[in-house]
Amino acid sequence: MYALRAALAKSAPRTAVAFQQAALPAVFARFASSVPRAEIEARIVDLLKGFDKVEAAKVSPTAHFTNDLGLDSLDTVEVVMAIEEEFAIEIPDKAADEILTVAQAIDYIASREDAY
Repeated sequence: MYALRAALAKSAPRTAVAFQQAALPAVFARFASSVPRAEIEARIVDLLKGFDKVEAAKVSPTAHFTNDLGLDSLDTVEVVMAIEEEFAIEIPDKAADEILTVAQAIDYIASREDAY
């Protein structure tokens, strides 16, 4: 047994291997939707243009729900719920509270790999 151990030690030197998880930039760590970004934008803009309380002419990818479109907090909740239905996803309350613009809605949907 000792001879085998000595032979192995000579033929295959021991090395210490340390495993360390490489830190990935946030861009690479994010998941992405299978829906193209342009399609996400078009669907959200169309959804908002169809919303009763929104003037279609004011809807743009940079529009703020309250400041530009005149929606109150309940209207914003309804918009987020409509977005959930449109893309067949559930948006957690904390994330929904942070979606205040069309651009933020687009970014959020684009980051979800389960959006359809």
